[in-house]
Amino acid sequence: MAWHYIGLDTHCQSTDLAWLGESGRLLGRAKVPTTIPELVAAIEAIPRKRAVVLEEGPLADWLYRNLLIHADQFVIANPRRNALIAKESDKDDPIDAEKLAQLLRGGFLKPVHHPETLERMIFKQLISLYHDQVRHRVREANRVMAQFRRWGVFVKEKAFADPESRAEVLKRVSGNPVVSGIFSSLLALYDIAVVEEKSMRRCLVRQARREEQIRRWVELPGISWIRAATMFAFLDTPWRFKSKSALWRYMGIGLERRHSGGGIMVVRVSQQVNRRVKSAIIGAAKSAIAAKDNPFAEQYERWREAELSPRNARRNVARSLAAVLWGMWKNGNVYRPEWVGVPAGELVP
Repeated sequence: MAWHYIGLDTHCQSTDLAWLGESGRLLGRAKVPTTIPELVAAIEAIPRKRAVVLEEGPLADWLYRNLLIHADQFVIANPRRNALIAKESDKDDPIDAEKLAQLLRGGFLKPVHHPETLERMIFKQLISLYHDQVRHRVREANRVMAQFRRWGVFVKEKAFADPESRAEVLKRVSGNPVVSGIFSSLLALYDIAVVEEKSMRRCLVRQARREEQIRRWVELPGISWIRAATMFAFLDTPWRFKSKSALWRYMGIGLERRHSGGGIMVVRVSQQVNRRVKSAIIGAAKSAIAAKDNPFAEQYERWREAELSPRNARRNVARSLAAVLWGMWKNGNVYRPEWVGVPAGELVP
C-alpha cells in the first residue's frame, strides 16, 4: 500500500492542503475551512496510507487530538527547523503546505511531542498558565520597585509584599497625592497578581496530588509539587526518550558536540531546550544541595572535591536527579536513596 504525504498550512479561517505520492509528485491541493468535519472529509478523500504534517502553533493540540485517528502517521513539526520554508523566495500557504509534505517525505522534520489525551493536555495548559502568572507577578513587582527607585528608595519585593512593612516603605516617598495615587494603582495590580498566583497554585497542587507518579517524585530531595508537576506535564511519558542523554538534552542539562574539518571540537550545553523543565530540574538540584544530608548533596561535595566548578557540579547533580526521576517513571519504583549513583547492573531489589 503506497504512502500519501499530506501537508497542512493552518490558519484560523482556512487550511491549505497539499498531498504527494511516494515518488514525490504533487497529486493535489485543496483549501478548506479550519473545522474538524471539513478537515476530516478532505483527509479521508485521500487514500491510505496517510502521513499528515503541520507546524507547531496554537491550533496544533486541537488538530492533533481530532485528526490523529484519520492518519497512519501524524507529525507536528518544529517550525524552527523548517528553514527551507522560511527562507524560500516564493512563499504562500499552498506552497508551504507542499513543502511541509516534501520535508515529511524526506524525513527532514523534527517532531514536537504532544499528549494524546485531553486530560493530560488540560493539565499541561494549567502548568503553563501558572508559570505565566508567576512571570506576571514578577513583572508587576518590578514595576513597583522601579517606581520606588524614582524616589531614591531601593527595596526588594518582600518590603511591600507584607501589608505591615508596606506602610513603612510608602512613608519614604513623597506625600504628593498624585504620587500616592500612582503607588496605590501599582500596588493594587501587584496584589491582584499575587492573589491569582496563589489561587492557581492551589488548583495546580490539587490536580498534581491525583497523579501517582508526581506523588512518588515529591519524595526526592529538592522536588516540590510545582517542579514535579512541571516535569511530569512537559515530559509526558518516559518512553519518548531513547536514552538518558536524550532526556538530558531536552531538559537543558545535556551536552552537544560541534566539530568540522580540522577545527577544535566544541562541547557545550544544549541551547534549544524546554526552558521550564530546565528551570525545574536546576532548581531542584540547587534545593537538594542546600538541604544537605542526602545522596545528591553528597554527590555535589564529591564533584567539588574533584575540582569541578560549582556550576558543573550542580549540573551533574541535576543529571543525577533527572536519571532517578526517569528510572522511577519507567519502572514504577519508589525513591530509594541507597540506589542513587549506583549502576543499574549493581542494584539489588
